[in-house]
Amino acid sequence: MGSIDDMKHLSLNGYGTASSVQELDALIVGAGFGGAYQLWKLRNEGYNVKLVETGTNYGGVWYWNRYPGARVDSAIPHYEFSDPALWKDWIWKQRFPGSAELRAYFAHVADTWDLRKDTKFNTFVENATWDDGEARWTVKTREGDTFSVRYLLLNTGFAAKRYIPEWKGIEKFQGTFIHPSYWPHEEPNLKGKKVAVIGTGSTGIQLATDLSKVAGFLAVFQRTPNMSLPMKQIDYNLPEQALPKPKYPDFFHHRTDSFSGFSFNFLPRSTFDDTPEKRSETYESLWAEGDFKFWLATYYDMLFSEEANREAYNFWRDKTRAKIHDSKIADILAPMKQPHAFGCKRVSLENGYFEIFNEPHVKLVDMRTTPIQELSETGIKTTEEELEFDYIICATGYDAITGGLAQIDIRGPSGESLKEHWKDGAKTYLGMSVAGFPNMFFTYGPQAPTAFCNGPTCAELQGNWIVGVMNHMREKGLRKVDAERESEKKWKDEIWKLANASLLPSTKSWYMGDNIPGKPREPLIYLGGVPTYYKTVNECAANGYTGFKLEK
Repeated sequence: MGSIDDMKHLSLNGYGTASSVQELDALIVGAGFGGAYQLWKLRNEGYNVKLVETGTNYGGVWYWNRYPGARVDSAIPHYEFSDPALWKDWIWKQRFPGSAELRAYFAHVADTWDLRKDTKFNTFVENATWDDGEARWTVKTREGDTFSVRYLLLNTGFAAKRYIPEWKGIEKFQGTFIHPSYWPHEEPNLKGKKVAVIGTGSTGIQLATDLSKVAGFLAVFQRTPNMSLPMKQIDYNLPEQALPKPKYPDFFHHRTDSFSGFSFNFLPRSTFDDTPEKRSETYESLWAEGDFKFWLATYYDMLFSEEANREAYNFWRDKTRAKIHDSKIADILAPMKQPHAFGCKRVSLENGYFEIFNEPHVKLVDMRTTPIQELSETGIKTTEEELEFDYIICATGYDAITGGLAQIDIRGPSGESLKEHWKDGAKTYLGMSVAGFPNMFFTYGPQAPTAFCNGPTCAELQGNWIVGVMNHMREKGLRKVDAERESEKKWKDEIWKLANASLLPSTKSWYMGDNIPGKPREPLIYLGGVPTYYKTVNECAANGYTGFKLEK
C-alpha cells in the first residue's frame, strides 16, 4: 500500500476506478484559436500547463464543422496567427478557406508549436470546484480525469452548445436527422435525395448553396431573412497570396486598430454627409469588394442611425432582389419593407445562395406564414402541407456565447455555480472573468468583442492579457485574483450603454440571446470595438489590475 502522500494523489473518477490527480499551473479547455494560443504562450513563459479537448484534434469549431460548404467568412490573412513561424511557409488556396483547409492549418499550428504532447483529446470537462484554502481548482472530466490547477482557462468559444428546437415527433422521423456540427466524417451520399435545411444562418446558407447542386429536391425553411453579402471568393494563383509575406508583420501589428479586428474600418463620415450619387458610388465600391466591407467598412453611423441603416438595407435589398426571378420568393428573401436592422443579426457571406431559388428543384418555406407543426415518419408537417425528406438538417445554431461555459458545472467558493450566477443574465468583468470565480478566465465569451471580432485577433489580444495577469501574480507572489462585484456591475452597465446607443437591441438575434427559449434577453457582445476594448483592458493591467481583488 502507498504512503499517505501517495494516497493524496488518488481519487475515484466516478466510474469506480482510481486515477491520479494531475497538478498543474493551468488547465486550458478547448483546442480552437484561443486554447492553442494560450498553450503555446504559457508553455513559453515556463508554466506547467495542459489542454483538454472534446474532439480528437485541434481546430475548435472547425473540427466539428464538416458539412458541405463549410468555410470561414474572415478573409486571409486575417484568419491566422501572427507568429512568423506559422505563416512564413504556409500557403492558403483561397481567400475564404473551407473547413478541410482550416483543419490542415490547425494541424500545421499543432505541429509547428508542438502542442499535442501537452494535449488530451476525447475529454469533456464536467465540473470544476474552487478550494479557497488551497487556492486551486479541482477539475473533473467525464472520462475520469482529475486535475488540481491554479488557473482554469476556458476557451469553449461561442458555438460550443448546439440548439435543436423541441419539435413534436423528432423521434418518429425514419430518415436521417442531423445538426450540421455533428456532420459525419465520412460524407453521406446526398445525390438525388430529398433534403430539408432548417435555418438560414451562415451554416444554413452554406449548406443550402452546396446541397442545391446534388439534392434531387431541396427545401429551405426560413424564419427570418438573412441579409447575406456577396463573398467574392478568390482561388489564389499559387504560391501568390492576398498579401506579400514581407507585409505580414505590419498587417498583424495593426489588427487591433479597427472596430472588428480586420484591416478595414468604418468610414470617417456619416451616411448623409455624402450626396445620393456619392453614397451610391460608395455602396457600389464596398459591394464589389465582397467580404464584410459593406457591413463593417461602411459609414460609421450605419449601426446607430435608423435612417442610415434603412439606406444601407434598401441598397442591399435592390441588389439582392435582382438575383431572384420570382417576385414572391424575393418578397420572402429580401422584403421591400425592411424587416429588421441591417447588420444587427449575424451577417453571412454567400456564394450564389439567392440564385438557388431560381432552380425548379429548390423550394423556399416561409416559417413565419407556414410554421413547422411536427415531424412525421416521412418528413415535416407545416400548417400548410406535409413534405417528404430523406435528410432533415437542423441548422438552428447554438446556445451562443454563454452556453458552452454554463454547461460546465463550475462552482466558486460560495458554492454557487456559474449557471446560477448567470440565471438572470451574464455577468463578467472585461468579458474575461466573473466575480466569485477566482483564477478563472475565458476568451471569446460574453461581454467581450467576440462575434464582432476576428477570432485569431481576439485569441491573441485576450490570451496575452491573461498571461500578463498570471505573470503579475507570479512576480508578486500572489495566489488569488478575483473580479470585484462592483467592477462586474459597472462592466454590465457599460455593455448595455454601448448596445443601447446602437440598433442592436431593436432586432431579435443570438447577439441578444433571442434564439434560446427562456434565455435572458441582453446584449451578449461588447460593442465598443476592438481598439477601445484593447485600450480598456491594457489600462486595467497598467494600473495594477484595477477592478480585481488580488490576494497572497
